[in-house]
Amino acid sequence: MNDNQNQQQGFQVDLPVDVAQGEYANFAIITHGSSDFILDFARVLPGVPKAQVKSRVILAPEHAKRLLQALQENILRYEREFGPIKIPNQESRTVAPFAVEKGEA
Repeated sequence: MNDNQNQQQGFQVDLPVDVAQGEYANFAIITHGSSDFILDFARVLPGVPKAQVKSRVILAPEHAKRLLQALQENILRYEREFGPIKIPNQESRTVAPFAVEKGEA
């Protein structure tokens, strides 16, 4: 493929093997300042008093909004293919799959 074809198809993304394995997270903490959004992905386990942050992603506000739009689009596609995603006993603004005590950051 020549350089012109490469530019038309976009850029390539390298996915190292250790990153490709991923990290399981069932809890997210989202904070923001005037210039960025911080997404901490954590794992909360029953009987473990503290959630452990497994990954932190820092985004510019524009990229955070693009991420929101991409997630909305992908959730719509998913639900069209597999049916509605059900969240049992969902309370307003709750993201944890079970009761979580307030922790320290």
